Amino acid sequence: MRFLRQADALMMATLVTLGAATPAPAAPAAAAHAHAHPAEGPHHGTLIELGREDYHAELVHDEKADTVTIYILDAAATAAVPIATAPLTLNVRAGGTAQQFPLAAKPQSTDPVGTSSAFTTGDKRVGQALHAKGATGHLNVEIAGKRYVGRVGGHSHAH
Repeated sequence: MRFLRQADALMMATLVTLGAATPAPAAPAAAAHAHAHPAEGPHHGTLIELGREDYHAELVHDEKADTVTIYILDAAATAAVPIATAPLTLNVRAGGTAQQFPLAAKPQSTDPVGTSSAFTTGDKRVGQALHAKGATGHLNVEIAGKRYVGRVGGHSHAH
């Protein structure tokens, strides 16, 4: 009987030693991810994640000028990313109605020729749709040959 107790003790000691040597499981990638970008864009607009934060878009609604502008930004949401000048499409669902709004390229002074990091529309219906209670939507954009869809929910205004 005493031999059995010693064997049990030896086995327990071995298991405890092996358990101590086994590294703890790595934290899931989502838990380890920290948002390294600001809460709002450089133009004080609402950020829209594109991909797994590969890029960001910033939505700015200027009520005085009655325009909506989308800025394409890098992963940190701080620097402009000029892309092809094809219009972007902003899809908004408000009051049970889905609407599509094209936004035309409005190149910034620092954008290379033939590219744009800003896209805008003066269509008053865009601002009205974005202000509607429960409005949601998505932005379709192609960057470096890859299509991205960003979820839109709420927005900020130019100051």
